[in-house]
Amino acid sequence: MKVVWSEKFIESYTMDPAAASGRMEAILEVIRDRVSFVEAKPASVDDIAACHTSAHIAHIRQIGLYEIAALAAGGAVQAAEIGMKEPCFGLIRPPGHHASANSCWGFCYFNNMAIAMEKLKRDGKIKKALVLDIDLHFGDGTVNILGGKGYVTLENPSSNSPADFVRQVDKALAAGVYDVIGISAGFDYAREDWGGVLGESDYTDIGRRVRETARKTGAGFFGILEGGYNHRVLGHNCMALLEGMRED
Repeated sequence: MKVVWSEKFIESYTMDPAAASGRMEAILEVIRDRVSFVEAKPASVDDIAACHTSAHIAHIRQIGLYEIAALAAGGAVQAAEIGMKEPCFGLIRPPGHHASANSCWGFCYFNNMAIAMEKLKRDGKIKKALVLDIDLHFGDGTVNILGGKGYVTLENPSSNSPADFVRQVDKALAAGVYDVIGISAGFDYAREDWGGVLGESDYTDIGRRVRETARKTGAGFFGILEGGYNHRVLGHNCMALLEGMRED
């Protein structure tokens, strides 16, 4: 399975949990011998501007985070494009689902998922899309940018029960037929992370259900990293999702 990645994502670019030293290394340690890496490339200014205002882009430049945020957005675009043909995951940071058109918070700067979906749509590769945001925190930025577009269905499962959480995923997957399914893969819902709910087998189930639905309907599918902050379990949870997503 292909994973979009850059060594630049190891750099600790701010003082927040998403940028913490050792976070990306914790994932790499688990997955590096089980996937094939694709070098991430920055998103174009046009791709970013399709989702964010010029004032917001200027602000990200001013605070010195444009290059790393553009690289993460570009990695998401690559993951989405590869995902139209085969499963793919974007091992990227900064995360993006709290970045709105003209503002951002929650460790996010550009909305990676929105930029990727808009790129696929503009290039005529999709007509309908599902974003499945499994992060502990509601993807308000993704809703802000994509919620009124009409072609995207946005689902943010929320539960204190693993079985119910997965049932919500199933319901979302069964609710329509999509050209692409994008997973905003936050791992902070994990049993040993902030959310305290999902285990490795649950992440594998989610990945498998997405894969089976995509294969049945002819959709592309991909995932990109959002949250997840317990370095001890983060890599194992990420690999569990990838195991579900990968082809048999």
